Amino acid sequence: MKKLPLIARIAIWLLIGISLGVICRTTAFELPIAMTATFRTLFGAFLSFVIPLIILGLIIPGIASLGRQSGKGLLLTTGLAYVSTICAGLTAFVIGKVFLPMFTSDLGLLPSEGSSVSPIFTIDIPVLMSVMSALVLAFILGIGLAAKKDSALLKVCQDFSEIMMGVIGKVIVPIVPLYIGSVFSELSYSGEIFVTIKSFLMVYVVLFLLQVGYLLILYSVAGGIKRKNPFALLKKMLPAYLTAIGTQSSAATIPVTLECTKSNEVDEEICEFVIPLSATIHIAGDTMTLVLTSMAIFFMNGQVPTLAQYIPFIFMLGVIMIAAPGVPGGGVMAALGLLESMLGFGALETPLMIALHAAQDSFGTATNVTGDGAMAIFVEKLMKPSKEKSTQTVGVEPVIHD
Repeated sequence: MKKLPLIARIAIWLLIGISLGVICRTTAFELPIAMTATFRTLFGAFLSFVIPLIILGLIIPGIASLGRQSGKGLLLTTGLAYVSTICAGLTAFVIGKVFLPMFTSDLGLLPSEGSSVSPIFTIDIPVLMSVMSALVLAFILGIGLAAKKDSALLKVCQDFSEIMMGVIGKVIVPIVPLYIGSVFSELSYSGEIFVTIKSFLMVYVVLFLLQVGYLLILYSVAGGIKRKNPFALLKKMLPAYLTAIGTQSSAATIPVTLECTKSNEVDEEICEFVIPLSATIHIAGDTMTLVLTSMAIFFMNGQVPTLAQYIPFIFMLGVIMIAAPGVPGGGVMAALGLLESMLGFGALETPLMIALHAAQDSFGTATNVTGDGAMAIFVEKLMKPSKEKSTQTVGVEPVIHD
């Protein structure tokens, strides 16, 4: 089963969990559900312990490496990618407020920890620091190390980052399908699973249309800049979109994204700088997913998400995922701390978010990399005056006065 894609493993364990819940509900046999609740509680405690460490491991080297680059191109690319990410998140919030209540208003509350089956035993794993403490420390160290050359501490942080990526890739991600299955077994045992799944499917429809609509807006602007048909520009980016669906990694799709962007007649030098950088910092697709799916869980819990909650959440998402690892589900893993500290998600909401994100991770990544092509067009337009000026000065010999 390890060779199967993550989404396939999640689907298998989700079906196993639902089937187990239905059987136990029908036979009034509670012990298996108590066992899955025990596993969920233990793994949830481990996840809460690891989240601040993931934040430190991912953000410190990410900020430090960005700070070591210089020039107008870096500032423009970073600024445009961040603005695009923020706009994507705010757009998702508006769409969610309008459409999600239509699909979740009739759904009962998700079972709370008090009303669900109690675990057989629990183990308390105190966290080393809070999520916000980890964020502040990561910013301080990342910015500080960006100004130092050949820092031994940066090497330590990079080694620690590799360790945390190993924990994500070799421990958390392989166990996550079982974790999700345990949650769905409890939902199934409570009798609310089929209404929940129906609501999830409708959320995916809204999300996919939102992602496609956002790409159309980006390329409409890009088409105006290049004075080309935006659909023609998008058509040439289609190989990158399809490749990202298969790889689920922006980094792995970089070579294809580069070729597609160059085929849209974007300056080669700009492409070779903007595309690899955007693969790390431009996460509009993931942001739309995290905003919309987390709002759906709010509505399913009988709560109403507010703009005051989501504005700081969206602004922080643009920063915290700058170094999300190139593994399936890496984006949501990096964002778990924000979901917990800013939105108040707990042991039941967290695995649901992981499941919701993983089920469409391919399309979120595809939206990210396709948007990278538009970022390159924007940067080219803003850099063009500087390039033309430098070209005009080439070959002008200095006047030497006797």
